[in-house]
Amino acid sequence: MSNMPLRLIVMGVSGCGKSTMAAALGERLGLEMVDGDDLHLPESVAKMRAGIALQDADRWPWLDRIGNYLAQAHEPGRVVACSALKRVYRDRIREQAGDVCFVFLDGDFDLIQQRMQQRVGHYMQPGLLDSQFRTLEKPQADELDVLRLPITESVQDMLQQALQVLQTRLHPAL
Repeated sequence: MSNMPLRLIVMGVSGCGKSTMAAALGERLGLEMVDGDDLHLPESVAKMRAGIALQDADRWPWLDRIGNYLAQAHEPGRVVACSALKRVYRDRIREQAGDVCFVFLDGDFDLIQQRMQQRVGHYMQPGLLDSQFRTLEKPQADELDVLRLPITESVQDMLQQALQVLQTRLHPAL
């Protein structure tokens, strides 16, 4: 049984449901939750509002802040909603945060585009979805700390699947 705080990243492209799923996991497990978008520098938010895709230089300080936020977790832990689209981004978070589990919300372009068109007041413009999918490097089998959930399931079903896997495979203390 581990007494290490649980460190979770709910990842995927914009519009896949990261914030909703991270909030559900946080509530269910008593974890402190933050939306990774809230850790962006103001300049990066301004770029996204203007429909300009971020470059890696914009992302490194953001990924470091996310990793550091997770590294400072106390019991029971923390969960962050963060795109983590490339493996190098996930590795950067792993370097900062230590033992972390990624929950990958996997869905197709058309479904996510439809969801994004229904959102109101979010700075991530639907036009940037193409860029997100071009950037996405889906986690590979050797990334053992990743749980893949299809977004065609309900939030409740995805939550149940995540809890089962976290309990049995990744964090037996749950």
